[in-house]
Amino acid sequence: MKPYRQFLEDKILKVSNTGFMVDEALLHASNLPHQRDLVMWAARGGCRAIFAQFGLGKTQIQLEIARLCLLQHPGQKALIICPLGVKQEFKKDAKRLGMDIQYCRTNQEILEASTDIIITNYERVRDGDINPNQFILASLDEASVLRSFGSKTYQTFLSLFEGVRYKYVCTATPSPNRYKELIHYAGFLGIMDTGQALTRFFQRDSTKANNLTLYPHKEREFWLWVSSWATFLTKPSDLGYSDECYDLPPLKVHYHLVDHGNEELKLDDRNQFKAFHDTVIDLKSSAREKRKSIDSRLEKAKEIVDHEDPGKHWLIWHHLEDERKALEKSIECQSVYGSQKEDVKEERLIGFAEGEYRILATKPEIAGSGCNFQQHCHSNIFMGINYKFNDFIQAIHRTHRFQQKYTVEVHVIYTKNEEPVIKILQAKWKRHNELMEQMTEIIKKYGLNQSLSEMKRTIGIKRIEKKGQSFTVVNNDCVEETHSIKKNSIDLICTSIPFSNHYEYTPSYNDFGHTDDDDHFFAQMDYLTSELYRVLRPGRVAAIHVKDRILFGNVTGLGMPSVNPFHAKTIFHFTKHGFVFFGMITIETDVVRENNQTYRLGWSEQCKDGTKMGVGSPEYLLLFRKLPTDTSKAYADLPVSKDKEDYSRGRWQIDARAKWNSSGDRLLTPDEIKKLPLEHLDKRFKEYASQHVYDYDSHVEVSAYLESEGKLPATFETLKVPARYDYVWSDINRMHTLNSKQQQKREQNHICPLQVDIVDRVINRYSNEGDQVFDPFGGLMTVPYRAIHLNRKGYGVELNSEYFESGYRYCRDAEALKNVPTLFDL
Repeated sequence: MKPYRQFLEDKILKVSNTGFMVDEALLHASNLPHQRDLVMWAARGGCRAIFAQFGLGKTQIQLEIARLCLLQHPGQKALIICPLGVKQEFKKDAKRLGMDIQYCRTNQEILEASTDIIITNYERVRDGDINPNQFILASLDEASVLRSFGSKTYQTFLSLFEGVRYKYVCTATPSPNRYKELIHYAGFLGIMDTGQALTRFFQRDSTKANNLTLYPHKEREFWLWVSSWATFLTKPSDLGYSDECYDLPPLKVHYHLVDHGNEELKLDDRNQFKAFHDTVIDLKSSAREKRKSIDSRLEKAKEIVDHEDPGKHWLIWHHLEDERKALEKSIECQSVYGSQKEDVKEERLIGFAEGEYRILATKPEIAGSGCNFQQHCHSNIFMGINYKFNDFIQAIHRTHRFQQKYTVEVHVIYTKNEEPVIKILQAKWKRHNELMEQMTEIIKKYGLNQSLSEMKRTIGIKRIEKKGQSFTVVNNDCVEETHSIKKNSIDLICTSIPFSNHYEYTPSYNDFGHTDDDDHFFAQMDYLTSELYRVLRPGRVAAIHVKDRILFGNVTGLGMPSVNPFHAKTIFHFTKHGFVFFGMITIETDVVRENNQTYRLGWSEQCKDGTKMGVGSPEYLLLFRKLPTDTSKAYADLPVSKDKEDYSRGRWQIDARAKWNSSGDRLLTPDEIKKLPLEHLDKRFKEYASQHVYDYDSHVEVSAYLESEGKLPATFETLKVPARYDYVWSDINRMHTLNSKQQQKREQNHICPLQVDIVDRVINRYSNEGDQVFDPFGGLMTVPYRAIHLNRKGYGVELNSEYFESGYRYCRDAEALKNVPTLFDL
């Protein structure tokens, strides 16, 4: 096994060049300086993303990369994939560069093609008409258009290119607000697996699935990492060149509030009149609001068009087919929509771009990417608005782009109920501009050949120890700290190990959460677990708290959630290091709360197809023992003994038995439960269920009755059946953690705190008073904190300095409180 320091240094993030070198003399003379730099950078990298502002020449850059690649790989072919209506831009630029390209719809057409550079659209690849793996190079033009195909197709599409040697992503505005889009590109390019990037840089929202936010301490590292394989270019001066002819025109946005009349107030689900109309909160309510207000929106759009110069060209953006049909009846326009034949769509888009007619009506997801309309049009009307900021900004930039001669006008029509949407859209716009500025500053500072040395985290930490009479807490790497502990000196190990790379706690390479996958995590655990075995007294126990990890279908590509059996892997890991596995306690969790956090156990999905539905994910307490010196009777070298006066036979029977007795044959009836207030239901149900034989049909009947009475909450599980076995703990108070004290003090919460109830039971059962209880992953120091209360000595190690300081204060206060004399002492 390599030295621990070397293991940590190997974690340093590396993005290697896998491309080909280009002789600058082979570049076409028409390349501008910024285009030349981007071509050479992308060719050298081999798999890179070019995020260049509208009008900076991404079309020419892609054609040049393909041409230069094929010069070095004669006999191979290159594929460029673009949105419908954009292929004419490639044909025009190819002709200017003296290149021959051909548009193909099928694999057969590719075989018959007379050129080695092929162009096609996204639908052809998505539908399987073209196999990308027959090409040595593939470039996705305006790749953000993939979002309109839906998340599943988006990820499936990106995985189709695994056999392509050189891969490129080119788009103008991958919104920095959309982190998942960026890391999907990284996965497509082979830079980093999507799941790995999610866990490395983002903190999860424990109350809502897929709500990602960058760890504050990782934001700079994340953007430096992105800029190592992608370039955000807003204008040539970002690379030190002149911005002549690259000044964007002014942009004016006009908001038009329309009233669609006083509709008759309707009854809600409880047969009560609603005093106010609902605001728009999701896609469904947004579509409903648009349908109700079509007439008012259309009237305003027509008023705007009629008020202006009759020769002025207009882009009218809409979202619903009903809006399109209304526009065609009231305004003389051409429409492009989904069910049209591709040739018709392309003909109309090209016609509008070339000024053949003055008004085009279409959807942002159809013509919002790749099309260049700035030559004849500078005026836009959005018949409606929704939360999809990227579609909105992309649509605006069909006319607001370099080489536009006029001020670009944007008219946004909305209703009173859509005011929240407008505010969110404006906030996203502001955030988008801020992050684009941040990326531009990185490019300006480091250029296209930046070193990743700026991304290095810390390795190692200055050890800090704080002690009391009955505790020791240390701010340190737990591997190095445990290595310094005397052999056979720890009486009990009680800890919750990190759940592989699911969370990161510190910006340090020492952090166990900063690992690539389970194998990498357990490779680091190898350095710790062998030391835990060494320091534990023979015959004593290591109680390890774990939980299986849920793997989402959009990450694994399975289309459904699956379970990573992390607890089983932990068992094999500890036994490999000499521990004897002798028990596992299951700790029940709330299945309803879990679904609210992960969306994987939904009632609606269960009704659609129960075969894809799993069950709630409990937590586990794994019990390991270091064998005693004398194994003839296997008593510990220093046994955990009980005084029979204090530990009664009755208590022993309760602790030892695997099943509770029962004395009945039914649950509470609906009539009995009807009289109970909601806050008492769970308690009474548990009391009753613990004394009677469980009846599944009765349980279902009571639950159905509660739902009909409006007493079945959707936010937490009601009517939980208590466990009847000592290896299943159903009575753990999930909220009883030191995070409650953190919240009171307005200090940083621990990401996944260990419950006090679990710690108390382990300490009481597996240690004597005065024993040394050790937690290598101390967190807020729950284990040493409870050890003090239970007359043991606590020893905790924590890498996160904030957690360490908070934990020290808790231990100090607990010890001070324990030492305060009472009236009886006096």
